[in-house]
Amino acid sequence: MNVRIRNKIEHRKRQIARRLDKNDNRGCDRPIMTASNIQYEIADRTRATAAGGIGAMHRLVKKLELDQLIDQHLDLLKIHLPYHESDHVLNIAYNLLAGGTCLEHLELLRSDEAYLDTLGARRIPDPTTAGDFCRRFDAHRINLLQEIFNATRLKVWRQQPKTFFDEAVIEADGTMVETTGECKQGMDINHKGQWGYHPLLISLANTGEPLYVVNRSGNRPSHEQAAAYFDRSIRLCRRAGFRKMLLRGDTDFTQTERLDRWDDASDVRFIFGIDAMPNLYEIVENLPQNAWKVLRRRPKYEVKTRRRRRPENVKQQVVEAREFEDIRLVKEYVAEFRYRPVKCHKSYRVVVVWKDLEVHRGQKKLFDDSRCFFYITNDWEMSTEEIVFGANARCNQENLLQQLKSGVQSLSAPVDSLLSNWAYMVIGSLAWSLKAWAALMLPEEGRWRERHGAEKRRLLRMDFATFRRAMIHVPAQILTTGRRIVCRLLAWNPWQHVFFRFLNQLRRPLRC
Repeated sequence: MNVRIRNKIEHRKRQIARRLDKNDNRGCDRPIMTASNIQYEIADRTRATAAGGIGAMHRLVKKLELDQLIDQHLDLLKIHLPYHESDHVLNIAYNLLAGGTCLEHLELLRSDEAYLDTLGARRIPDPTTAGDFCRRFDAHRINLLQEIFNATRLKVWRQQPKTFFDEAVIEADGTMVETTGECKQGMDINHKGQWGYHPLLISLANTGEPLYVVNRSGNRPSHEQAAAYFDRSIRLCRRAGFRKMLLRGDTDFTQTERLDRWDDASDVRFIFGIDAMPNLYEIVENLPQNAWKVLRRRPKYEVKTRRRRRPENVKQQVVEAREFEDIRLVKEYVAEFRYRPVKCHKSYRVVVVWKDLEVHRGQKKLFDDSRCFFYITNDWEMSTEEIVFGANARCNQENLLQQLKSGVQSLSAPVDSLLSNWAYMVIGSLAWSLKAWAALMLPEEGRWRERHGAEKRRLLRMDFATFRRAMIHVPAQILTTGRRIVCRLLAWNPWQHVFFRFLNQLRRPLRC
């Protein structure tokens, strides 16, 4: 960033530091919030928007030529009066980035002149038109749109260092998207009595990006179509230049009929959970005593200061007071053995975790219990502990699913059919991808490489609400001239220097 902008950022940083100085206690004889004579007026000429960072996201889209790819390949509209396909796709994604949670919030954005000026748009599609656009999709065009997003994703991945391509960790999971609607085509009820859809998510654990979203009826099993989209993801990662691929999933995704084919590929490993079937329990009971060793979990975090006194466990007190049944973990053991599933021609490595448990009611111990968890893999080099920890790391995908459902609001069903809601889910997930791409575009170079790398990782793993507050909800005055659209930021936040580093990076040519 140029010197003038850097000096302004530092000046505003010092200003807020002075206001937050704990040693300045002037006026503490009365409440801090003293404003009383608050008045509102309407500005005559100045236009400002709360979503000042949306222009940076649009610059990213233009830099990656995503809008051009959409218009070239997604043939949905016969006449462009006045909107093109990219206008519709970006309109829905930007709505979620700007804080909208449903299609109806597009009406607020299309009434915001400063927001329209930021995007250089005379107008944007209204909620009804956006819904009609989603209804134009069929399954082929939805998958085509996902391939367009992934072609753009490859451009972002090419900007990463060589170590980025050591291994791609590809994960799959399903989640229930509930709806109170009664007329949505394709909805169904699951075993828990929930009505809605059951989308499948294939994601890249390295960056938390959704590679494929597949909408399915609410009563479909988790693993349905997962193998086909695992194969698509493997091909995508090979095109990107990843040297190895690791597939991960819970017990629903084992799909033993596919394991031989994946194992035949020299660059593909897998770690799947496998159901605790009676024959596996029989093998475990016949293992020699020396096959087992204690499983020692890694600490969740490292205490960097002095250890604090642990607060009382209120939840445990309630469980004991009301005499709920309470299962407590005593110890864990790990072992391994060879096993050939019925549908496989090869034997694979199965790692088993034996959990010694105690069942309590209130403060009384009822009896001892034990359970086993099994993981099947074609990796013969990693230790048993690493296999277990690698499988448990898949829990991060649960966080991604929760972000897409609650943070981004992309996994929802605002339209009237399975295909139209699938299209909305795919377009909505672009908002999260843009967040990830913004972080991945940040450079790590120069004498501040370590600090810049830490900021990049933090931005990449940031939850969507925090990212929106840090990078999108930046109040900005919008000035339009003959050849420029100037977004003049009106407030400072701690991520502003990262914001300008991102903008500077967009000025540089992309690495081919």
